Amino acid sequence: MILEVATLDVIPGKEKAFEADFGKAESIISSMQGYLSHELKRCIEKNNRYLLLVKWETLEDHEVGFRKSAEYQEWKKLLHAYYDPFPSVEHYESL
Repeated sequence: MILEVATLDVIPGKEKAFEADFGKAESIISSMQGYLSHELKRCIEKNNRYLLLVKWETLEDHEVGFRKSAEYQEWKKLLHAYYDPFPSVEHYESL
């Protein structure tokens, strides 16, 4: 299992719209091959910062299966305009 950790800084003032569109985008990511689960957390100290945690079976499920899919283009259309700067994404594995 691989944990994708994405820090999402949303343009201030667009948090509610982002959360609504993320609600639509959840069905996209959850339908992907290798997807296991996800959580979206909002930062207490910085209201426009979110942490997206996604569990994938393999790194390739995220990097290739999702990111190179037609579904990713829909995800991108719904969410990418909210970010400034573009999210940092890292992957973690259990020891």
